[in-house]
Amino acid sequence: MAYSNRRWRVKRSGSEEEAMNSVTGKRGAALRVRIGLLVLLMAGLPAMAKVEVDFNPDLDFSQFKTYAYIGGVEHLVMLQLNPELINDRVHRAVQRELTKKGLREVQPSENPELVVRYWANSQVQVNVAATGNWGPYGSYLGTYWGFLYDTMSASSTREGMLVLDLIDAKNKDLAWRMYLVRKIVKVDKDWKKADQDFRKGFESYPPSAKQIERKKEERANEKPKPEPMQCAVGGMDATAFPGWRRE
Repeated sequence: MAYSNRRWRVKRSGSEEEAMNSVTGKRGAALRVRIGLLVLLMAGLPAMAKVEVDFNPDLDFSQFKTYAYIGGVEHLVMLQLNPELINDRVHRAVQRELTKKGLREVQPSENPELVVRYWANSQVQVNVAATGNWGPYGSYLGTYWGFLYDTMSASSTREGMLVLDLIDAKNKDLAWRMYLVRKIVKVDKDWKKADQDFRKGFESYPPSAKQIERKKEERANEKPKPEPMQCAVGGMDATAFPGWRRE
């Protein structure tokens, strides 16, 4: 006797179909409610801070015994904050962390081995760093330093970014850089968290032997980026940086 491959369906009554649709609809509605609650919960969470460190793997960091703090780069401290207050907070954090590392603070006129500066951008101004007056030291936004800078600036469009530079004063070259991406609206309220980020960043100063080897491998696989062009007025040519637009 031959059997056909026809699929047999159980025919449900109208009431059974209505009951099944009702159950399916309730499940779908419950799922949509859960997803909606999850979205609301995530929207209410504060943005996570991001801390990254970059450094020159060819330097002997044990040679640095003194440093001078020169504060924020002129016209590049663009956070909507009291500049003197934020400068004082950064200075105190630097003093605490570098003192723990055995470095001694001196005046800029006393031939420091490291020069410490910072610059900061609000979330709407993060792409204009190229236009700043950098003074006697460069921007260090090209060569191997440009890779992490591009990554961090792209991820800081909502929070804003503070960058701390440790510069080899003798060679006028960047030695170590820390990026801190965090939204700071009220210094008194938000700085405690930012201060913890400073502590986290300085855990990588000086870099360990393992970190140095990893950085050397990383740079061996990267092609140095060109330094930003200088414009006639002595600032940086902002058109070299995508996303920048003149106000």
